[in-house]
Amino acid sequence: MEAMRIVMSGMWLQDADSLSSGNSRLLMVFVGMVAVALIAQAIALIAMAVGAAKTRKRGLEIFEEIRAKMMPVLENSHGFIQETTPKIRIITDNLVETSHLVRAKAVEFDATASDLNSKTRAQVDRVDGMVTSVLNTTNDISETVTRGIKVPLREVSGLVNGLKAGIEVLVGRAKGPSRNSRDTDPGW
Repeated sequence: MEAMRIVMSGMWLQDADSLSSGNSRLLMVFVGMVAVALIAQAIALIAMAVGAAKTRKRGLEIFEEIRAKMMPVLENSHGFIQETTPKIRIITDNLVETSHLVRAKAVEFDATASDLNSKTRAQVDRVDGMVTSVLNTTNDISETVTRGIKVPLREVSGLVNGLKAGIEVLVGRAKGPSRNSRDTDPGW
């Protein structure tokens, strides 16, 4: 409104020659449009302020409602935390102690397993040596027995073959010349 008054007073202070009646009407229309726009803007601003106030009021109501519902939960959880904190500390202390015991037993078990492993390897090496010795001795005995049996058997077999050949020759002369003189003829 104030702007319109200023514009109007400015128009009256000017010379009559400077504004024509057409221009002055256009100026009045323009000033009227500005006034309507300012009024619309003021109405919109008031409506926004009222909406913001309602939203603020509703937000505070919701906040109070949430606070009323959450306070007992927060108090209960606070009490629960205060009750369980010492118990949790005891549990964590026990876990730490158990961890140390398990670690010590694991180290002890590792040492025992390593000792057992080295003893087992020593015994396996010892048994391997014994088995190798027994197998070598058995092989030597087998070769000795084989030589001890084969050599006399060959000699006896040679003797028997020689006797057999000698007997065949003697039996062949005693019977007389055979039909196949070439087979029995010694070639003397």
